[in-house]
Amino acid sequence: MVDLSSNHFDGEIPFAFFQQLWNLISFNVSNNTFNGSIPSSICLHSSSIRLLDFSFNKFSGSISRGLGMCSKLQIFHAGKKNLSRLLPNDIYNATALQEISMAHNSLYGVVDDRIVNLTNLIILDLNSNQPSGIIPSNIGKLSSLKFMILHTNNLAGSLPQSFLNCTNLIELNLPFNNFEGVISMFNFSKFVHLSKIDLQRNYFTGSFPVSLYSCKSLRAIRLSFNGIEGQIQPEILSLNSCPSSLLVELD
Repeated sequence: MVDLSSNHFDGEIPFAFFQQLWNLISFNVSNNTFNGSIPSSICLHSSSIRLLDFSFNKFSGSISRGLGMCSKLQIFHAGKKNLSRLLPNDIYNATALQEISMAHNSLYGVVDDRIVNLTNLIILDLNSNQPSGIIPSNIGKLSSLKFMILHTNNLAGSLPQSFLNCTNLIELNLPFNNFEGVISMFNFSKFVHLSKIDLQRNYFTGSFPVSLYSCKSLRAIRLSFNGIEGQIQPEILSLNSCPSSLLVELD
């Protein structure tokens, strides 16, 4: 394990650094001022690595190929930097991945359909970037997904019906995008563990989705700044949350 996090290291991470680290399990350099490109070649020498954390540095450019060789990689964090483009193509071969967090970068492009190859994924956090296009129609293959955090992007389209297979979902965070569709037609009752839903500042229409009343774990509902209309039914009080702790934003 190598943990250099929360220091004042700077400069580029040399390729030679990894050449003798054959059995490296965890590499954490978060909260420093490293720059240059992210050394994805680490997987050439440490294929058993399980955690890579490059967040809160000054890395820039796109992530080069190589992460797909990390067959045991479970956690990949690379948020708060100046990275561009979305995930490298071969990362979809790293099927042990459980967490991807690349928030607050300049990532652009479409969300690749191959992301559904990552069937062990629990957390997908790409918030505050510039990806466009739609959520893949077969996103439901990510049945282990618990946290989808894609707010403040340029994503569009409707919520795919296969999403209903993500029954372990706890947080659905999609505000500040260009999503659309009749929200009342989507059956949220499948999300029995859902605690937070944030769809504000999109283009959803229809009435308040009554299927949300079946989500007994809900603590926060944010649907403001859409085109939703109609009345709120008293069934909202049937949620397990105490009425004083349930946050509802609709205006």
